Amino acid sequence: MEQKLKKNSFIQGTLIASIALIFIKVLGALYVIPFYKIVGEDGGTLYSYAYSIYNLFLNISTAGIPIAMSMIISEYLALEMYDAKERSYKVGKYMISILAIISFCAVFFGSEVLARFILSNAQDGHSIHDVSMVIKSISFCLLIIPFLSILRGYLQGHKFIAPTSAAQVIEQVVRILIVIFGSFISIKIYKSSIPIGVSVALSGTFFGGLFAYVYLRRKVHNNKRSFPVSDKRNNVSNMTLAKKILMYCIPLVIIAVTDNLYTLIDIKLIIKGLNMVGYSTLTAETISSILATWAPKICAIIAAISVALTTNIIPHVTSSYVCKDYKNVMYRINQAISTVLIITIPMAALMFLLSNEAYFIFYGNNQYGPLILKMTAIINVFFAVNTVLTSSLQAMKKFRVIYLNTFIGLLANACLDIPMILLLNKLGLPAYVGTSCATIIGYTISISMSLIHLHKEMNFNYKATLKTIRKTIIPFICLFVPILLSKLFIKYEYNYLTAFISLIIHGIFGTCIYLIVMYLNGNIIDVFGREYVNRLFIKLHLKKEESN
Repeated sequence: MEQKLKKNSFIQGTLIASIALIFIKVLGALYVIPFYKIVGEDGGTLYSYAYSIYNLFLNISTAGIPIAMSMIISEYLALEMYDAKERSYKVGKYMISILAIISFCAVFFGSEVLARFILSNAQDGHSIHDVSMVIKSISFCLLIIPFLSILRGYLQGHKFIAPTSAAQVIEQVVRILIVIFGSFISIKIYKSSIPIGVSVALSGTFFGGLFAYVYLRRKVHNNKRSFPVSDKRNNVSNMTLAKKILMYCIPLVIIAVTDNLYTLIDIKLIIKGLNMVGYSTLTAETISSILATWAPKICAIIAAISVALTTNIIPHVTSSYVCKDYKNVMYRINQAISTVLIITIPMAALMFLLSNEAYFIFYGNNQYGPLILKMTAIINVFFAVNTVLTSSLQAMKKFRVIYLNTFIGLLANACLDIPMILLLNKLGLPAYVGTSCATIIGYTISISMSLIHLHKEMNFNYKATLKTIRKTIIPFICLFVPILLSKLFIKYEYNYLTAFISLIIHGIFGTCIYLIVMYLNGNIIDVFGREYVNRLFIKLHLKKEESN
């Protein structure tokens, strides 16, 4: 018998989405260890190129419709306009089908043009044909993932977070199985070329999306009563709904595409910039693949927190904003920023301190990887805060602010990429982290502009967030300093066993000391609330339930 769907509160939804995404990202990080050994650095670079293009066109093909759908469904639910709610979903599906087909055709038939754009005039790297092949192989995902995304948005708008999180787990598991076994069978057993093996691995994204889509369709079909409908037609035409979806989508497209453009611009400019300071094209390509794909894979859990908060914050902020409960809007935004900070900062600190061990375990020795991983960990904190703020502005329909903040941040990043490479090289510092520095500056500008706008235009104050930051300093020091001293004074020869032991011991010690100090100074209770923390302790058998 199909279990009835249950709606999730803000904290419940955040934790469910966070746990699912952390599990997904852990899998996503771990699978690259065998996959990287199968395809090697050359295959890893090809995989990176294909995914960068795919992510860009996926965001174009979905056009922000899933998040827009979540916002619109949540809004009409709050207003009890059930007919308009259901018709908006049907209109959204029709729109996304057109965009998905156009995007697929653009990627599949334009794969060679896209390959030439990435490689520019490089002579000693990958061939245009190889890059074009892997881009074509992943283009088919654009025929299924957009429909999966909009179905997720429909469920999230109803505040059903658990099934969408389960679908993401299904999607990831199926994808990883095909990536690992598909590439292994293709390359190791049938002795196919690396580009063919990578192409087979990339097809896993299509099949993962297909399985997840079938799962969610079944959930919706078997729980029809959980989605209120009405025979009474609301006074909202389909054209009006389409315009509303587009109005919501345009800023979402710009933001999503901008995030991909940060990566795509960095990939292109880092190759050009490193060539200017004496790096070979092959070395520059390797560095670009670490920057765009392999370091972010390890840091994926940090990014997952911001995605989980984004998924959950939109329907809650939208509902409060529509009902003009501005006090609750401010509370939710402060709570989201505080939550993302107290989780991502220690995770980034641990990754920063243990980057040598982490990169060695995943990919082996590499002179560039550990430092890029350190910078990626820092970037993810800025990305997480920016994502939460942007999602909050989306929920409040502050689209002009989003356009301006996003454009200026991206422009700053693009303009500073090569100058930062040249500057660091001139100073005798590693030039290849110049693009990471430019990205941090870009995100900092966007975050500052968002915070200033909310304070000036809506009288938002960030006392709760500032209090959280102040109370996080001592726990952060208690985490950072002992591990840093341990790394400085305890030396050992790197192999998989010693690196793994160091990672586990330092990671567990750092996490435990951070959580203990955070609990003792009341920061965890300030953010999540005493009632919720007590319930969590009872479930973990760390505290007995009080009898009435």
